[in-house]
Amino acid sequence: MNKYNKLALGLLLDGLGYVSIVFPPFDFIWAPLSAYFMTKLYKGREGKIAAVIAFIEEALPFLDVIPTFSLMWLYTYILNPRDSVTKA
Repeated sequence: MNKYNKLALGLLLDGLGYVSIVFPPFDFIWAPLSAYFMTKLYKGREGKIAAVIAFIEEALPFLDVIPTFSLMWLYTYILNPRDSVTKA
């Protein structure tokens, strides 16, 4: 999957996280799923750390507005591009 496909998927997954603002019980399903998707999109140590952050962010109330997948994409491809070739 190329980096722009990851960005598009990340934006979609961030959008799904906003569902819990309207329907709070969705967090019980979405928090573990978002962590799972994060580990599948981003491999290695960074992906695991991002998965823990995504789980906590989705599980706690009022933090759902943080676009975790988009922030991870920015970190991977803009802020830390030296490893982005191996993470693509």
